Amino acid sequence: MMAAANPDSSAYSPLIRQYLDIKSRHPDSLLFFRVGDFYEMFFEDAEEGSGLLGITLTARNNGGKRDVPLAGVPVKAVNEYVSRLLEMGRRVAICEQLEDPAEARGIVQRDVVEIITPGTVLEDRLLPASRNNYVVAIAGDAPFGLAVVDLSTGEFELREVAAADLNDELGRLEPAEIVIPEETEAPAGPWHLTARPAWRFDASLGDERLREWFGVASSSGFGLDPARDPLLLAASGALLGYLDEVRPAGLDHLRPPRVDRAGRVMYLDEMTRRNLELVEPLRPGEGASLLALIDRTRTPMGARLLRRRLLRPLVVPDEIAVRLDAVQELLERAEERERVRGALRPIRDLERLAARVSTGRAAPRELLGLGLSLGALPGLATALAPLEAGRLAELRSGFDPLRDVAARIDEAIDPDSPHALKDGGVIRSGFSAELDELRGVRGSAVDFIAGMQVRERERTGIDTLKIGFNRVFGYYLEVTRSKLDRVPEEWTRRQTLTNAERYLTPELKEWEAKVLGADDEIAKLEARLFHELRDAVAAEVGRIQATAAQVAEIDFLACLAEVAAAEDYVRPRLSDDIAFDIEEGRHPVVEAAAARDTFIPNDMRLDDERRILIVTGPNMAGKSTVLRQAGLIALLAHIGSFVPARRAHIGVCDRVFTRVGASDNLAAGQSTFMVEMTETATILHGATERSLVLLDEIGRGTSTYDGLSIAWAVTERLHELGARTVFATHYHELVGLAESLPRAAAFNVAVRETGQDIVFLYRLQPGGSDRSYGVHVARLAGLPPDVVGRAARILHMLESGPWGAGGRGAVLAEAGLGQLSLFEAPAPAPGPDGDPPPSGAPDPAESADIAAAREVLEKLAGIDLDGMTPLEALNTLAEWKAFGDA
Repeated sequence: MMAAANPDSSAYSPLIRQYLDIKSRHPDSLLFFRVGDFYEMFFEDAEEGSGLLGITLTARNNGGKRDVPLAGVPVKAVNEYVSRLLEMGRRVAICEQLEDPAEARGIVQRDVVEIITPGTVLEDRLLPASRNNYVVAIAGDAPFGLAVVDLSTGEFELREVAAADLNDELGRLEPAEIVIPEETEAPAGPWHLTARPAWRFDASLGDERLREWFGVASSSGFGLDPARDPLLLAASGALLGYLDEVRPAGLDHLRPPRVDRAGRVMYLDEMTRRNLELVEPLRPGEGASLLALIDRTRTPMGARLLRRRLLRPLVVPDEIAVRLDAVQELLERAEERERVRGALRPIRDLERLAARVSTGRAAPRELLGLGLSLGALPGLATALAPLEAGRLAELRSGFDPLRDVAARIDEAIDPDSPHALKDGGVIRSGFSAELDELRGVRGSAVDFIAGMQVRERERTGIDTLKIGFNRVFGYYLEVTRSKLDRVPEEWTRRQTLTNAERYLTPELKEWEAKVLGADDEIAKLEARLFHELRDAVAAEVGRIQATAAQVAEIDFLACLAEVAAAEDYVRPRLSDDIAFDIEEGRHPVVEAAAARDTFIPNDMRLDDERRILIVTGPNMAGKSTVLRQAGLIALLAHIGSFVPARRAHIGVCDRVFTRVGASDNLAAGQSTFMVEMTETATILHGATERSLVLLDEIGRGTSTYDGLSIAWAVTERLHELGARTVFATHYHELVGLAESLPRAAAFNVAVRETGQDIVFLYRLQPGGSDRSYGVHVARLAGLPPDVVGRAARILHMLESGPWGAGGRGAVLAEAGLGQLSLFEAPAPAPGPDGDPPPSGAPDPAESADIAAAREVLEKLAGIDLDGMTPLEALNTLAEWKAFGDA
């Protein structure tokens, strides 16, 4: 900023010099500089801020010298403006007045008390309630160490990620901000990046900072080993340093790090999360996600936990069984489940309230809300008492209802407390004898002043006299102009109005001093008592966070039980084998969108003898639904949920891969087919025999020969890997693989033909299908009738010509492939000398076929069906048969 670099400080007023000094320490942030009831920006910050926020750019008088560009926002509306800047990825430094301007000598002391960045927000109004707001630091290069913190809840996790998985992991976390070393290649994605010097990403420095931050002698207590985990230590040190930079007042609510080792949870790549619509629908605003369907949680903590667990399913059967046991008991004991869910309802966001208390940001009503939430915990403990399942028993026995903390808040905070401390009336009567006495003095003084109005009216005869108060002039006696002749001489004029005069008397001044003195003392004492209470509650933040985590898990388990009860889900059986046996499975989201009795369930079985299902069938018959429901049932089972089926036996999956549909990535310069092949490559490189692979079409983005060849080879490779695979395809030739590959089977989604129409039965049945009914679907989609009719005639010609069924069979017999492209015509016949015919010359054989077809069509068009007798119809058919035999 040019102005900040000006060495001639005499060119600016003391306030502007103070601003420039503070701004020089925060050059990469927009500085919100508190001046009275406004946060003001100057110089380039003012110009940029006015453009970003759409506020007026003006100028501040600089003591008779050149004016300074100025833009400001009201203090009471600051959150709205900060939120908009954070959405743009900007940082905001909040510079507060550190002393009362009325008591300041000279310029008011100011300094930055916090830097708000997209990943370090603490204000509830700026945060989504049902999802975490992560800031992530990345260290290393292939593999990477990730330190992940949600400052609003205090969560702190460390994990190591392979280079190939980094973007997918960031996509799962959806961090609000990423901290990386300077001059490092940025990860791909729409992330807000913050670069810091590379020396901050040092493992030994990270180990030292981690130990100092949490006051421990060794990081081994967190499960970290400097020799094994240098990347995790480097990332954690860099992130802690960054948090210390933006929150200089401290972060006592930050929990010790939890190391997330590989092997306990399933890794879900971005294409699987997207294609299965786990947390977001494929088309925003259309349809629903699985998360939206199953989120019946009652608390924000439970909602965030459900989202995290859905995106990181368990792969350890024993741990999954523990969750299933708890869900089953809550399902079977409906009355107890309702009591638990009822007890959860009044509990607010304990995690984020605890964070605000710990950082000294909790306002009176937030502290009151925390107290009311804690007051509901004993009711939850009572509701848990009858439950016996292993995990529920653990939660019950270790549950801390925090009665002492709740009682302390309840004793101190008035239930009608205002939001702001400065508004007064925060501390409950009876909590402090000193405060009650001051309030009594003030009340007596106010009562005396109120009585003075009656006495002065009687003494002076001014029947319209009234006593009032304003913040500028204090108390006054107001007399209308028609009564001024009765004003006693000892009264002193205080203010002149259009129709009245205001006066002060020695007695009124004396009692005013008592009232205002009491108000001042009350405000100071209330502030001290409130801050002492908030500090006392902050000292218990660890207990509050532990209980909040238990409440979240109780909410999570009760939510899954409620979904199972409402949607008629069953308990799945999880095992260490590779079974995938679903009886009458249902797609949870599709079923919920339709009437339940109209959804057609389907069976699906994969095991040692059958690793691959090749599913064919027409468009719109439900292949994609069957495919996706298999993935959703698997993932629900892995988070410990019951599933939409009559019966389900699932061998634990190490990964679930789902490649569905076609889309391009223009920003990355990738065509639809390139994206398709990239996703398929990811599957082939990552799948094992314990994986579940769900493929909806491969190779449709290129020519028929290319696509079929790729789909064929991919199917063979998945068969070699032994991965449990469901492959939905329109390449009917792949059905033949069910005969040549010993662990493959062909299935189709059934339809029934009724004349020119087809009826979709949505039923998966053994065997292949040799038709896609695409022309029928085109008609249903509303293509013009003449276009549909023309397509039907072309399809008939292609299926009946030399390149039709007979030609395809010959090709299959010779090379094992077939289905020529619709756009590849047979090679033209050579000329008399063996040379190709001239351009545009018709091929005799092709012309004869077309002429014959045209003759049949013309005769068909000329038939009078209404006037034809049955005998005439039979004769016509015989004539055509003879024509065809010829």
